[in-house]
Amino acid sequence: MRPLDAKTRISPRMFPNVSIHVKGTTGLIAAAVIVIAVGIAYPPYWAVLGICVGIGIIVALILYLRNKYRPIRDKDVENKRPLGLS
Repeated sequence: MRPLDAKTRISPRMFPNVSIHVKGTTGLIAAAVIVIAVGIAYPPYWAVLGICVGIGIIVALILYLRNKYRPIRDKDVENKRPLGLS
């Protein structure tokens, strides 16, 4: 098997474009069903999911408290228009 280099082309047929277009409540329900199905199939998944959700809650709490007690003011920002848009 040859190693991949800049000249090697990957055929679109090797990786077909698979996508599911759902929005709003349908997407939320689909995501919940997938999480539950994976959790049933792989019980250690719940531990990983719990750790990730816990870290997310801790980070959200830190950011919330930081913004509540030390909000960023206009004078704290040096470049108020970094893209130069007016």
